Amino acid sequence: MTAPAPVTGTSTAVAWRRDLHTHPEVGFLEFRTASRVAGTLADLGWDVVTGRAAMVAAQRLGVPAQPELDEAFARAVGAGADDRFVGGMEGGHTAVVATLHGPRPGRAIGLRADMDALPILETAGPFHRPAREGFASVWPGAMHACGHDGHVGMAIELAQRLTADPPAGSVTIFFQPAEEGGRGARAMVPTGLADRIDLFVALHLGLSLPTGTFTPAIDGLLANSKLRAVFHGRSAHASLAPQDGRNALLGAASATLALAGLTRVAGHDTRVSVGRISGGTSSNIVPDFAEVLLETRADDGAVNADLETRARSMLHGAAQMHGLGVEVELIGTVTTARADAAAHDAVAAAGRAAGLRAVVPAADSGVASDDATALMRRVQERGGTATYAGLGSDLAGPHHTATFDLDEAALPLGVELMERLIRG
Repeated sequence: MTAPAPVTGTSTAVAWRRDLHTHPEVGFLEFRTASRVAGTLADLGWDVVTGRAAMVAAQRLGVPAQPELDEAFARAVGAGADDRFVGGMEGGHTAVVATLHGPRPGRAIGLRADMDALPILETAGPFHRPAREGFASVWPGAMHACGHDGHVGMAIELAQRLTADPPAGSVTIFFQPAEEGGRGARAMVPTGLADRIDLFVALHLGLSLPTGTFTPAIDGLLANSKLRAVFHGRSAHASLAPQDGRNALLGAASATLALAGLTRVAGHDTRVSVGRISGGTSSNIVPDFAEVLLETRADDGAVNADLETRARSMLHGAAQMHGLGVEVELIGTVTTARADAAAHDAVAAAGRAAGLRAVVPAADSGVASDDATALMRRVQERGGTATYAGLGSDLAGPHHTATFDLDEAALPLGVELMERLIRG
C-alpha cells in the first residue's frame, strides 16, 4: 500500500483528506479507507485492532445488502485497499482501533475519527474547489459532505507526530465507521476497547464555527432514531381493475403526511423528518411495494423514544387504513451525552495553547446528532471523562449538501490542538 503523499505546500492531513474526498465510502462500506488507515498505523508501530475484533457484528444497524457490500469491497480492492487488512473487513466490519503506548505511565486518552461519507452526488461546478482542483469524488452518488475526510486526515498526521515523540501514557484512536445514521459507535462499544480510557474527545469540523475558533464542548446533541418502513400491497391494473389492488405507495404517502403532523413535545427540542419515499413501477400499475425512510430526534432520550413509538403507530395505522402490510425496522439510533467539566477544561486549555479562540457552541449545533455519544457514555460509565468538541472551519457549502467543502487551513490547527491535549 502507498499512503497519500503530500503535494507541495500541503500537510499529511490535507493529503489524506483529499485522497479520501476523492474516494468516499458510505457507512460499513469504508473498505479502502479503513484498510489504508490500519496499514498506515501498523507501519508506524501502533497496536491495531480491526474487523470483528474492533466491533460486534450483531450490534450493527442498517448494514447494506450483500450485493452492495460485495460491489464496494471489489471496488476498494481495485482502488488501492491495503491487502493486509481489507480481507478481515469483508461484510462490513470496517472499524479500526489503534493504540500507541508511551514510554512512561500517564493518562489513557481516546480520540474518535469517523470515516464514512454520505450518499450525495457532489457538485461539478467550477466554483466548487474539489472539482476545480481535481479531488472531487470519483464515485458518483457518494461524497464526503460532513468533514469526516478531514477528521481522518488530522488523526493520521497526529499519529505520525506522536510516533516520532511518544507521550506518556497511551493514545487510542477510534476510527469509526457508519457515523451517519448512528450505526457504527454502538457496535464498537461492546468490544470493551474504550473501557480503560481516562479522557475521551470527539472533535468535529465545521458546525458553523469559523476557522481559527473552537468550542470545548457541545452539549446540544440530540437523541435520534432512524426507521425504515416497507409497505406491502397488491398490484393490479390501474384502469381495468383498480379495486383489486392495494396501493402501497398511497399508504406510504399517507404515513408521510401523518408524520409531518406528529405533535411535538412542549419544553423540548424535537424533530421528525421523512427523508425518502419510493415505490411503484409504472403509472398504470397499482404499486405493491413502497419504502419510507424517516427519523425522530429530541434533546432527551425518553422524549425521542416516545416520538419513535408514536411514529411507529402512524406507520402501522396508515398500513391498516389501506389494507397493507408493513415492516418497520430500526436502522440507526443515537443517544445524548453531556461533557464532563474536566474534559471541557482540558480541551479548552489545549485549544488556547494551540492559538485558537474559544467560542460558545454554534447556535444551530443543537439540531444535530452524533453517535460518538455512545463512546462518550461508555467512557463515563467506566470512570473516565469525555467531551464532544467543535473545531472551526469556514465552509463553502453547508454540511450534508452537494456543495460542501471545508477550509483545509483548519486541519493543522486541529492536529495542534489534539497534540497539545495529549501532551497535557
